Amino acid sequence: MTTGGSDASGAADENRKSGGGNSANPRVAAVLMGLTYLAGALGLFIGFFTVSRTPPSLTIATLLAVGLAGGLSFVRHSITHAPDAARMGWTSGKRNNFQIEVGLANLAWALLAVAAVVFDWGIRVQAASFLVFGFYLLAVSVFIATARGDGQSRPWGQVAGMGLFAVMLTVLGIMGMQAG
Repeated sequence: MTTGGSDASGAADENRKSGGGNSANPRVAAVLMGLTYLAGALGLFIGFFTVSRTPPSLTIATLLAVGLAGGLSFVRHSITHAPDAARMGWTSGKRNNFQIEVGLANLAWALLAVAAVVFDWGIRVQAASFLVFGFYLLAVSVFIATARGDGQSRPWGQVAGMGLFAVMLTVLGIMGMQAG
């Protein structure tokens, strides 16, 4: 779930008004981003509550925070890639295959999360899906924070939000491993 948000949509609007890049409306991607945050937050809230119960569970949390959030990120990055690029102010007027690849990575951990629940692989595999998603977002957050001034970047609020989500995913993943 690489993030961006409505903060970048102003730059995207300016880019469209000036005739540069593609004219995709970033609203679709902004709505998908909001839904992603909602699914992730709800999943984390449920997960922190249920992982410490007897017996511990991450089932619903896994489906929401990793499965649904990852699935929505796949749709945003890969299927609605042009509006997502506009949302982040990255419009070049061409298809960005790397952005689509990022969406496919999101799909991979979403499918892992859903499979872990559907096939009853247990809390440790569910926790591993949190760790994969969390480690990815931590790496992206650190990369964006340290690459400031090297071209395209995002507002600090977006980077901090992504980093916080990544830390919470990672902590819940560790808690799930310990509970299993």
